[in-house]
Amino acid sequence: MAETRKRDRFFAGFGALLFLVTASALTIIIIVSSISSKHSSSSNNSAQTADTSSAVCGQDTQDEATLPVPQVYEPPEPVNSLQATDLVEGSGTPVKDGDCLVVKYYGTLAKNGQKFDENYTTNIGFEFSLGTGEVIKGWDEGLVGMKPGGTRRLVIPSALGYGNQAAGAIPANSDLVFVVKLLRVIPNAAPQQ
Repeated sequence: MAETRKRDRFFAGFGALLFLVTASALTIIIIVSSISSKHSSSSNNSAQTADTSSAVCGQDTQDEATLPVPQVYEPPEPVNSLQATDLVEGSGTPVKDGDCLVVKYYGTLAKNGQKFDENYTTNIGFEFSLGTGEVIKGWDEGLVGMKPGGTRRLVIPSALGYGNQAAGAIPANSDLVFVVKLLRVIPNAAPQQ
């Protein structure tokens, strides 16, 4: 009987030791797995942040400050060619074809100063790739060389605007005037095509 008791104690002790070792091993595996998972998640978040910072045009969602309405300009003479006038110079690197720009704009008809479109009074910037045909030719040609923070007035003949096509509140064959403020250039935009 004493022999049986010793054997039972031995197996009970061995069972407890085996349980303790197994529980410890399982705990270590869970901790290592958790640390590994957090590290992997952190790496993925870094990759996502990097992807976001190299945003392409059309994905910028930053709220912009509203701006006061610019003074309406009516050209004193017929508009025969594109006229670009810097109202505020801006600073930094001049923009070039392929750059992704975020701008505020105020558009009027050259013949009477009537507003047809604008985003100056909204908190939304307009984003596009310069020189890729996403906007009218007057913008693609007239905004080249602008610097961030600058404001430029574009007087655009109808041939570089919408031509003989009406577009919303813009009648066919209309010369246009835009005041464009360059808020920023988005880095790492899609390469020039």
